[in-house]
Amino acid sequence: METDTATSPELALSDTDICWDRLDKGRFHITGAILFTAQSALIHPTAVVKTRMQVAAASSGFSHMTGLSVFKHILKNDGIPGIFRGFGTSAIGSLPGRVLALTSLEVSKDMMLKHTQGIDMPEATRVGIANGVAGMVSNLISCVYFVPLDVICQRLMVQGVPGSKLCNGTFDVIRTVMKDEGVRGMYRGFGLTAVYQSPASALWWGAYATAQHIIWRSLDYSDDMGKKPSHMEMVTVQATAGMLAGACSSVVTTPIDTVKTRLQVMDEYGVGRPSVMKTTKILLQEEGWRGFYRGFGPRFLNMSFYGVTMIVTYELIKRLSVKQT
Repeated sequence: METDTATSPELALSDTDICWDRLDKGRFHITGAILFTAQSALIHPTAVVKTRMQVAAASSGFSHMTGLSVFKHILKNDGIPGIFRGFGTSAIGSLPGRVLALTSLEVSKDMMLKHTQGIDMPEATRVGIANGVAGMVSNLISCVYFVPLDVICQRLMVQGVPGSKLCNGTFDVIRTVMKDEGVRGMYRGFGLTAVYQSPASALWWGAYATAQHIIWRSLDYSDDMGKKPSHMEMVTVQATAGMLAGACSSVVTTPIDTVKTRLQVMDEYGVGRPSVMKTTKILLQEEGWRGFYRGFGPRFLNMSFYGVTMIVTYELIKRLSVKQT
């Protein structure tokens, strides 16, 4: 037992979050690109189902179908390519965006932890605030890149749905949007995305850090104890905290996500450009307040599963990218 204890990694809870200075940046971004692409492939079908349900008109069949029924319908009509529609564009297009998002997240979190180090506050609060601020900053910066990509991918996902224009591939989507609306069309929903996703990102990362702290304490771990968590315990706790953070975030953000998705992909709005108010009014007229939770089931599953897979992948990437001493 003594030999096992001596050779096993001893990580205090305060050391489980690897800081930016300890990372090999090149390995971090290359490993992140590979593993996050694989993680995105796992959850992409739920995003396609969610998007189809959110943009469907009240008179269409999709608006009254469950997430599982929509999934089966897509499989029956379009096969496997149907549930992965837009994935190629998303996977390749996301690579530069992930570098931007991960770098801004880690740098801003590291800065916040250093600036709050001398402040008299509970460690859980300090870590939660640092993670929350980092999540918000990272989202604000990455929105500039990801919103046009989001517009393209979601338009590919809803091909054939009434109200959306038929396009033949990624470049045809770009040509169509640029021809109809110019650069503004590529940034449809940017304001709404920044306004709701930045606080949502802060909520996610803050909730993750807080949930992780609470779980560790409920398992009788603390920073000043000799008891150290194993790597398996670490992964389990981080996955559970990620799932809880994703579930909480989906409940709060689904109504705005529904408006944003419809705003980005629907074209038949009558007179004038699509707007947040016009989209909201149409949604209210069609189904009332319940319409704002259209696609909630797939989104809840998507966000919960995303929370687990993303944070486990993220923490694994960091562990694989620690500088060799």
